[in-house]
Amino acid sequence: MKITPYGKEIDIASLMESLRISFDNYQIPIVTLIAVQEKDPFKVLISTMLSSRTKDQTTAAASKRLYERANTPQELAELPESEIEKLIYPVGFWRTKAPRIKAAAQKLIDSFNGQVPQSIEELMSFEGVGRKTANLVLGEAFRKEAICVDVHVHRISNRLGIIETKTPYETEQMLEEVLPKKHWIRYNTYIVAHGQQICKPISPICSQCPITAFCKRIGVEKSR
Repeated sequence: MKITPYGKEIDIASLMESLRISFDNYQIPIVTLIAVQEKDPFKVLISTMLSSRTKDQTTAAASKRLYERANTPQELAELPESEIEKLIYPVGFWRTKAPRIKAAAQKLIDSFNGQVPQSIEELMSFEGVGRKTANLVLGEAFRKEAICVDVHVHRISNRLGIIETKTPYETEQMLEEVLPKKHWIRYNTYIVAHGQQICKPISPICSQCPITAFCKRIGVEKSR
């Protein structure tokens, strides 16, 4: 049992098991799906960069088009930026992401012998890669213990009452204290799927929530 900032005991093992069971009914987050299907850290990195501010189905379609044309760092680095733009459109900020993923491919070749690095510091040296992206790549591509905090993880962790934080970085630090390391990778996967399907930012579908028993409903004013 863990004592949350709100004085409620949380059985982390039971929470994770409930999330795992319900996960079978959800659509798998796109980066997790690519990691499972492709088993290629390069594609995990690029798709994670594409996924920011973009719906999963859009990321999936853009990734498919891109990898049909460029399947390796070398092939991506050789593509004209204008062609990359066409391939990844309409992901969010596609004009910004096109030169960034091209530069990332070139940096992999120039600095890392074509291999995706396995440290958060090296990953964050790529333009457009922050802590969220780096941690997701470490967890999904390399199975390294890392907690990726996106909008879903930050929102739902606070809503559950597991933590009380203001920023994603604070959330990452607090979750590292609350969650046993064995749950770090899958916590993001389960919570993202749960957030996409049930625990919406506004008016979450609490009537269908499989983890209601664990939730303090912090900040929830209206639900379905």
